[in-house]
Amino acid sequence: MELVDLLVTEKDVEQAYNVLKSVVKHTPLEYDFYLSEKYHCNVYLKREDLQRVRSFKLRGAFYAISRLSAEKLERGVVCASAGNHAQGVAYTCKRMTVPATIFMPTTTPQQKVSQVKFFGGSNVEVVLTGDTFDASAAAAKKFAEEHEQAFIPPFDDPDIIAGQGSLAVEMVADLNKAHEQADYVFAGIGGGGLISGVATYLKAKSPITKIIGVEPEGAPSMTEALKQNQVVVLDKIDKFVDGAAVREVGNLTFEHAKVLVDEVTTVSEGSVCSTILDMYTKQAIVAEPAGALSVAALETYRDEIKDKTVVCIISGGNNDINRMQEIEERSLLHEGLKHYFIVNFSQRPGALKEFVNDVLGPHDDITKFEYTKKVNRGNGPVIIGVLLQDKNDYEGLLDRVAAFDPSYIPINDNQTLYTLLV
Repeated sequence: MELVDLLVTEKDVEQAYNVLKSVVKHTPLEYDFYLSEKYHCNVYLKREDLQRVRSFKLRGAFYAISRLSAEKLERGVVCASAGNHAQGVAYTCKRMTVPATIFMPTTTPQQKVSQVKFFGGSNVEVVLTGDTFDASAAAAKKFAEEHEQAFIPPFDDPDIIAGQGSLAVEMVADLNKAHEQADYVFAGIGGGGLISGVATYLKAKSPITKIIGVEPEGAPSMTEALKQNQVVVLDKIDKFVDGAAVREVGNLTFEHAKVLVDEVTTVSEGSVCSTILDMYTKQAIVAEPAGALSVAALETYRDEIKDKTVVCIISGGNNDINRMQEIEERSLLHEGLKHYFIVNFSQRPGALKEFVNDVLGPHDDITKFEYTKKVNRGNGPVIIGVLLQDKNDYEGLLDRVAAFDPSYIPINDNQTLYTLLV
């Protein structure tokens, strides 16, 4: 049977919704005044960050597990995840009193491990193994096979897709109450389970709605699959948008995207960071990086969505507070406001004062200065970070830095030097 013949249907999604409606939250579809004014359209946010376990992943996990036979449920289930899918499985197994073994990479932050244990309680055993998700997933599948237990995949499964699609049933019902119909729906793509389920239901109920999938630039697995008309494995990915940083989308989710999704676009990790900060300061919404993808894409579609009705799915809110410093740093780099250089300073009194007076603009600020005096040398290299108030001041700053030291080295675009020195 062809994969395309296995596509989830509108009825599959409605069946999942009927099972889940007494289990998951009907999350709000909120009109967002700030984004609507910013982009001159009507923007609604589907707030899955307010879902139990703070992400949409609960929908697919619960529905898939609920479909297992009594015999399989008694044996227990297995999954592999570094985040939201694990929490969805853990919550489900505690509620249904089903034993679960959840494999997570050894590099998973302790906060995420603790959340899985909290949601699962005594029903869940967490196994930390492998340095990467792929290694952890391989171990989980082997364990499930050896113990004859059901493996609950994170995205490439009809029941997972149908479960994730249940949020679209709520979305359409709420739009109808508001006498609205979505012209555009933006949803993040990791493995493709969310966009597959949402697109399945929307294309049946609202064919005029244009469905836009959004991936991080550092992990464009669906973009590449659509380009090559087959699932591909990316050689490397940027793991920053961890909820969507997937090297390979599913075969089934790829078929859904190919048939049902109108466009797939990418946004930079820096843009995602700026969006997270903007949502927090302007709307008091704490979105995780993957949860902010849909809103980050609005800038790309600014002209196209003018005067339209737009829905952005905020897919999750599991953002570790310890990441906020990195998020702010990436945002400033993306906005062109923070710049790092290696500059040679004369090893004499007053050199720094000369740099401040002659190089820095009136609104520039030094955020980093690292210098070790070298014995018997006339000059010494300094790692210096400069924060601008206006990105348009950058060209003038470069001219003045070059006049101070013609052999200076900009670090921002040199990933190796940036990682080593900053």
